[in-house]
Amino acid sequence: MLRELAIENLAVIEKASAQFGGNFNVFTGETGAGKSILIGGINAILGQRTNKDIVRTGSAKAVITALFDDIPQSVTDKLAEMGFAAEDGELMLMREISADGKSSARINGRTATAAMLREIGSMLVDVHGQHENRILMSADNQRDILDSYGGIAEVLSEYREKFRSFSQVSKRISKLRSEDETRSLKIARLTAIVEELEALDISKGEGEALEAELAKCRNFVKIQSALYSAYNSFNGEETAGALDQLRRAMNTLNSVSSFMPEADALAKRIEDLLPEAEDIAAEIASHTNDDSGAAREAALEDRVSALKHAKRRYNMDADQLVDYLDECRSELMELDGADSEIEDLLIKKHDLGEEVKRAAEEITTLRTKAAARLSEEICEQLKFLDMPNVRIIISVSRDKVTINGMDSVEMLISANAGEAPKPISRIASGGELSRIMLAIKSVLADNDDIPTLIFDEVDAGISGRAAQKVGIKLAQTARKRQVLCITHLAQIASQADHHLLIEKNTQGERTFTRIEILDFEGRRAELARIIDGEGSSESSLQAAEEMLRRNVQ
Repeated sequence: MLRELAIENLAVIEKASAQFGGNFNVFTGETGAGKSILIGGINAILGQRTNKDIVRTGSAKAVITALFDDIPQSVTDKLAEMGFAAEDGELMLMREISADGKSSARINGRTATAAMLREIGSMLVDVHGQHENRILMSADNQRDILDSYGGIAEVLSEYREKFRSFSQVSKRISKLRSEDETRSLKIARLTAIVEELEALDISKGEGEALEAELAKCRNFVKIQSALYSAYNSFNGEETAGALDQLRRAMNTLNSVSSFMPEADALAKRIEDLLPEAEDIAAEIASHTNDDSGAAREAALEDRVSALKHAKRRYNMDADQLVDYLDECRSELMELDGADSEIEDLLIKKHDLGEEVKRAAEEITTLRTKAAARLSEEICEQLKFLDMPNVRIIISVSRDKVTINGMDSVEMLISANAGEAPKPISRIASGGELSRIMLAIKSVLADNDDIPTLIFDEVDAGISGRAAQKVGIKLAQTARKRQVLCITHLAQIASQADHHLLIEKNTQGERTFTRIEILDFEGRRAELARIIDGEGSSESSLQAAEEMLRRNVQ
């Protein structure tokens, strides 16, 4: 539960702190004293959206800190999942809002995000503000209330998974069918590309090799002339070639080797050189016999020309054309298999549709049973809240299948005996809505483990006996969990276990708000002020004391 709240530089609050009891806590004060600012601070610590305008004028930042204790195990588990630890069952949340609009958050002193605060905060505190009576105006919110009461979150989650799968399959089928008209054109285009590129029969690296081979063919005469010239240099027909000259040199050196040992060594070196020179001459001769160049040139010209045409057409090099051919083949296979895919998907859609229908029917059954119980419990609460003739009926009717099931949920109200039930969004008054919402909150409180409930002016539109009953109901709810309530009614404030006064003072040109815990005399004076607007008359003070002695045990 919320044990302590500290606020610095938030609007008119320069510095204030409040400690709360475990049961029924009320806040009272003059209009404009800062009660709404207090709720704003609590909302900020719960991760709700903030803006720089709430920072006190002249201050660099606003800081709100909240201490919780006796936190539920579900919160401890969620904190561990986020990487935080609850220390001795306590939890410290902090939010800073800078004057430049930036904000930061901490959980037990460690950096966190506003989203983390929001997730943890939703498990710790349920804030019911004045505007929240409007949630009853929405059919979606009415359905959510019923689902929360009925505890069907897990069943609904499983249904939504099935519904999403069904929707995805349906979208895929629609997409394939919408592409049906253009598919034949795509197939024709891809087929032509594949046939053209397959006819080239090109492989990776072959493009450069073809260019090189064509260059060789185009220079066939020049190459052959060079080869013949080189060969003649080794084996001359008219003059002695290199081989004859080497042999002659070797023999000449051998003739004087007996007189000159160095000549013998030189002759042997020439002898070792001869085999390599003869091999080179032989290889040159073998190339001079290659007469395929001229014959192959025409074929290569055609092939290289076709390849260049394809490269220009597709704006790709030869290797990229090989990859593109593979891509076109794959896409063509996929398009050719679209018909069979549609058939498979239609079968899958039918099966998923049956699953969705069964799951939706289960949800309808659970909602229908929960609606009867919830209607009965709300009516019981409303009887106590001085609305004995009001009947609340929660209608569950079949509607189109959506992500939320196939039900239309609507709260109907019969405000007076004998009147036919009509939509609550059309006929309920502000006071009725406040009490109906309190009744709903009281019923739902028995079905969740949120430790703290906050009511911001739940007394809107009520007075007298109805206000007394609302106070009693809040006190009863506070026996099971902590309740914080901002009120303008003495009948409600007198029921509290813990009474805090929010008071605004002006010093010089600055306004300050403080929070004070009231003792019995302080409560007596504050209740008297609420009763007559001044609190100075003896009758008001006596009435206030009677209220307190009647309600405070």
